Amino acid sequence: MTPTPPRRIALLVETSLGSGREILRGIARYTRQTGSTQLFHAAGGLNESVPGWLRDWQGDAVIARIQSKEVLRALEELSIPVVDVLGVCENRFPLVHVDDIAIGQLVARHFLDRNFRHFAFYGIEGENWSSRRGAAYRECCADAASYSEFVTPRSNISSRHDDFGRLRKWIRNLPKPTAIMVCSDQRGLELLESCRAEEIPVPEQIAVVGVDNDLALCEISVPPLSSVRGGHFQVGFEAAHLVDRILYGEKPPRSPLLITPNGIVERESSQVQAIDDPIVARGVQFIRENLAASITNDSVARATGVSRTLFQKRFRDCMDQSIREFILQRRIERARLLIETTDVTLAEVAERSGFRHQEYLGQVIKKATGSTPGMLRKAARESADQR
Repeated sequence: MTPTPPRRIALLVETSLGSGREILRGIARYTRQTGSTQLFHAAGGLNESVPGWLRDWQGDAVIARIQSKEVLRALEELSIPVVDVLGVCENRFPLVHVDDIAIGQLVARHFLDRNFRHFAFYGIEGENWSSRRGAAYRECCADAASYSEFVTPRSNISSRHDDFGRLRKWIRNLPKPTAIMVCSDQRGLELLESCRAEEIPVPEQIAVVGVDNDLALCEISVPPLSSVRGGHFQVGFEAAHLVDRILYGEKPPRSPLLITPNGIVERESSQVQAIDDPIVARGVQFIRENLAASITNDSVARATGVSRTLFQKRFRDCMDQSIREFILQRRIERARLLIETTDVTLAEVAERSGFRHQEYLGQVIKKATGSTPGMLRKAARESADQR
C-alpha cells in the first residue's frame, strides 16, 4: 500500500508581532498532533507582499494574515484552499479570528470591577478589529461619568513625533483617574511612554490594559503592561484544523470562526482600584515604587505631605483596608508575577517583592494561595505549554 503523501501548507503569518507568533505556535501544535503535514513559512512582516515562490508552488493550502489587497489578489489567483487569520480585507475565504467584541467587553468588566468612572480607548484609525474592540468597550461603559477616544493612523516614522505630541495632550486633559483600553500592546507601550513623559502615575491616575499579551512588549514597558490573552494560539490551531477538514471535502463555513479570549494577564499597569482622593493616590504610588524597600505608615504619610493619623484615616475610608494590609497584597501580587512569569530565583523574588527572606516569602505565598512558590511556578509553566 502506497503511503499518503504529507499535506503541504504554506504559512503567510508574520513573526514580528506576538499575535503572529502565537498563531504559528497553534498551527505547529495541531500539525504535530495529527502528523503527515509539511509547513512552508514565508518569513516577513505583516505588510510584506506574497513571496514569488508561492505562485508556482505545488502545495495543498495556505493559511494567511491577509493585510493588503495586493496579497488578497495574489491568493485569489491560487487554485488551492486559503484560510484567513486576520480579517482586515473583506474576501471570500473562510476566516478564523479572535473575538474582538468579547475582548472589548472583557477589558470593560476588568475596569468596572475596579470602580472606575472615567473610561477611554486608544486605537488605530481604519483598522476594523480596533474599531470593533473600541465599540464593544464603549458600549459596556455607557453609564460612565465620561468616555474619550483617541485614534491615530498606522504612522510612518516622520509622523510619529506629531502623533506622540497629540497623544500626550490627550492623556493630559483626561479626567483622573481614567481606565484606558489600548487596541494592541504596541500602542500600550506608546501610551505608557506618554504617561511617563507627562509624569502621570500609572496605574494610580491612568490604568491601562492592552491586547495580545505580547510578552516582550508587556514586560519591557514601565510599569509592566496588563494585557488580554486574545486566543491567537487557538486561532492557529483551529485554522489548521479547518484546512484539514476542507481538504477532506468539507464545505468551508460562511461565518467567521471566532475564538474567545483567554482572560487578562494582570500586571502593574492596571493593578489598582480607582482612587478619587489625590492624597491616597500619591501614597499608593509611593508604595508601588518602593515595594522592595522597608515601608512604614510614617514613611508613606511623609511622602504625601500629611500627618500619619490623617493619612491612615483617608486611606481606610478610600481603600476599605489598612495600609499594612494593602502593602502585603501588593507584595504578594508582585511575588506571584515574578514566580509565574520569570525564572529569577526565589531569593531574588523575595528581595524584589519586599519580603525579608525566601522562607518568609514561602510562608506568605502558601497562606495566601494554598500552594508553595515552587508549585505556582510549575503550574504556570505547564499552563503555558498547553496553550
